[in-house]
Amino acid sequence: MVGILRRGFAVGLQTTWTLGKVIFPITLIVSVLQHTPVLQWIIQLVAPLMKWIGLPGDAAIPLVLGNLLNLYAAIGAILTLDLTVKEVLILAVMLSFSHNLLIESTVASRTGMSIALMVAVRLSLAIIAALLIHHLWQGGSEAAQYGFVSNSSEQLAGWGAILLAGVKKACLGIVQLAAIVIPLMIGIQILKELEWIHVFSRWMAPLTKMLGMKENTSLTLAAGLVFGLAYGAGVMIQAVKEDGVSKRDLTLAFIFLVSCHAVIEDTLVFVPLGIPVWPLLVIRLVTAMLLTMLISFIWNRGKEAKRKEATL
Repeated sequence: MVGILRRGFAVGLQTTWTLGKVIFPITLIVSVLQHTPVLQWIIQLVAPLMKWIGLPGDAAIPLVLGNLLNLYAAIGAILTLDLTVKEVLILAVMLSFSHNLLIESTVASRTGMSIALMVAVRLSLAIIAALLIHHLWQGGSEAAQYGFVSNSSEQLAGWGAILLAGVKKACLGIVQLAAIVIPLMIGIQILKELEWIHVFSRWMAPLTKMLGMKENTSLTLAAGLVFGLAYGAGVMIQAVKEDGVSKRDLTLAFIFLVSCHAVIEDTLVFVPLGIPVWPLLVIRLVTAMLLTMLISFIWNRGKEAKRKEATL
């Protein structure tokens, strides 16, 4: 058992290093940009487009912060705005699909996935969901009632303090990453070497089969669902190396996970907004399943068509 723990720890350190090389610089750059006119320029650029999805111009603030930073920054911004229940729901659904794009997409790309594809899918889902809610739901015109949340912003004087704060934030991100990834990889190593992983794969087999993937994709799906794209990417990288997950199955898994990942944290984080969170979870799960099955069906039809052409 000691040998298994040692090997799992080594894999965890290696994975933390691989992901940390991406997370650290991006976190530092975005943290510094918060104190420059760049974010405000992006917000002003996006604001005129808000009316098309049923949102006021200042709703661009949480959308930009959520996509460039994280959900917590977006929710902090929402709490400062006077919005209706419908507007808050639109923002929550959009941010559920599309958030933390820079880090999550770049980290996930280490498995060989296209950053452009992941960003395009997530932004498209967010916009389509907003349009559907805006045009199909006629309720929610009452003012939103937010729960109690502390939303404090640190005021920094001078570029030295801004840079130091950015470095601290990036280092904290690496520590948090290691605290999750290393125990996770040790657990995965135990599952693999004691061959419990095959039992887990059988449990997940009905879902992976329904989505058009093989059983060896089950661990990738589970990691992304529970831990999210950034943290779950560690398991995904190892799965590609060791479990022989095909490019097709990896693509389908990511199509599913860009729509629905970190379902516990990313759902509960919206509780302070005073809206029912179960619809968010249901919308994400249903969308992810339908989209993945559709892509799998189209992919299979395309392969069959090529096979028939080759036999003619």
